[in-house]
Amino acid sequence: MVAYSFKKRFAPPIIAGLQPGPLVVGMKRQTIRADRKRHARPGEELQLYTGMRTRSCQLLGRTTCIAVAPVRLLLGRSPSVEIGGEPTITDDAGLDLFARFDGFANWPDLCAFWAAEHAEVSDFSGVLIRWESRS
Repeated sequence: MVAYSFKKRFAPPIIAGLQPGPLVVGMKRQTIRADRKRHARPGEELQLYTGMRTRSCQLLGRTTCIAVAPVRLLLGRSPSVEIGGEPTITDDAGLDLFARFDGFANWPDLCAFWAAEHAEVSDFSGVLIRWESRS
C-alpha cells in the first residue's frame, strides 16, 4: 500500500474519479510526483488523502494503481507534456485536457499552481501515477 496526500482543492475531483465509469472532465485519476525511491507500482493499493500527517487528515478513498510512467512538463514559452512513450502533447486543447484530467480548470490553472508550489521550476521530470475507479 502506498499513500499519497493532496491539497484540499483536489478532493472533489479525486472523489468523483473514484466513481465507476469512464474518465471525464471533472474527475482526477492521476497525480504527478517527483521521482523518489519508491512509488506505487501497477496492481498495488493506493490510499488517497488530504492533510496527511495533520489533524485534518481525511481519507478520500482506496484504489488500485494501474500505471506509472515517466513524465516531463515544460511550462515555459513552448509548453509540452511528455508521458513515457506516448506522443508529446503540445497543442492548447491537449494541454488543457491533460490539466483537466489532473484536477485543474485548464493548462493556465495548472501552470499557476505549479508556479506557486514550485517556484522557478519550468522544466520538471518525474512520474505520472494513474489509478482506476472503484468497481
